[in-house]
Amino acid sequence: MISVDFFKQGMRRLAAGVCVVTTLDEGRRTGLVATSVTSFSADPPSLLVCVNRSSASHDAVSRSGIFCVNILSHSDADFALLFSSAATREEAFASRSWRELETGAPVLADAVASFDCRIIKQEPFRSHTIFVGEIMDTLLPNRDIEPLVYMGGSYMTTSRRQPRQRELAMVDRIGFSDL
Repeated sequence: MISVDFFKQGMRRLAAGVCVVTTLDEGRRTGLVATSVTSFSADPPSLLVCVNRSSASHDAVSRSGIFCVNILSHSDADFALLFSSAATREEAFASRSWRELETGAPVLADAVASFDCRIIKQEPFRSHTIFVGEIMDTLLPNRDIEPLVYMGGSYMTTSRRQPRQRELAMVDRIGFSDL
């Protein structure tokens, strides 16, 4: 088995979208920055979110039975930094506009997309809990959809540059499976 440090070095090379996962627990808003979010099933529409059990928001997500995944825009790096610390999280909530959808979990009004979820399964696994959330509602604001990405220990953005015809011809010639 490889070392934890070697694993982390390898995983830092995998670009991941940056999300803010929020919940409402006993009337209190809380949440965390997460990159371990993925689609899980289209029928029923659901997401999988992995949360470290040492996170200050873990127990609130678990108790509340709800969460909202808010996908951040390329312009949200400062907000992600503000939101990533328990000491500045209230300031982060105060700095932006929030809404509620079906579950009552905080929904970032200007996120790239927000998925309001009800937890249908929780599975502890070593340091994390795997939460499966059935999507109850979605907010897709009319805004730029270029996401914020985390890779190599830094926030960055993707390029939305369209490939030139020569690049498209090369992809057709070698095939997507060869990339």
